[in-house]
Amino acid sequence: MKEYTEFFRISATSAGRHLTAFFVALFLIAPQGASAADAYLQAGMAMPAPSGAQKICQTYAWACAKQSTRRLGSEAEMAIVRDVNRRVNTTTPALSDEKQYSRSELWSLPTRAGGDCEDFALLKKRELVRLGVDPRRLLLATVLDRRRVPHAVLVYRSPKGDLLLDNLTDKVVGWRSSGYVFLRMQNPDRPDQWVGGFRA
Repeated sequence: MKEYTEFFRISATSAGRHLTAFFVALFLIAPQGASAADAYLQAGMAMPAPSGAQKICQTYAWACAKQSTRRLGSEAEMAIVRDVNRRVNTTTPALSDEKQYSRSELWSLPTRAGGDCEDFALLKKRELVRLGVDPRRLLLATVLDRRRVPHAVLVYRSPKGDLLLDNLTDKVVGWRSSGYVFLRMQNPDRPDQWVGGFRA
């Protein structure tokens, strides 16, 4: 009987250790999984295109393209993304649609006179697609900025999460770091459609 008692005591101790190790592993894994999912914008519903953006797919085929014929390494691609964001910001004058077109909203490429936030975003997307970045990783989006003013940015789906190309800063930052409220974004699977209802 003593041998059986000792056997079960050892087995129980061993099982306890395995169970403890299992839950410790779960504890370590769960935050990483949650953090990875949290790095990307998660939409909850389909949305109509923003005002002024309903015809961008017909006007600019590259704005709604679904695949690229080139493949870039992640480090090279990130360098290109940063360069395009900075270059467009520094070479394109800011000019509202009201002043340029006498209308409140029109999504188009900047003219020689300049463009507003969504025009910057469109130009960045065109340049990045031209340089070989997969268009499915480049998503136009509308937000409320830190002052809760309507604004537009380009979302870059990097391997580590969604990053923003923004005409208000030359830094490429994560979507959560921006402090913006996200309203609508091109559907990553169907860029001719838009999504919203993002999870905070």
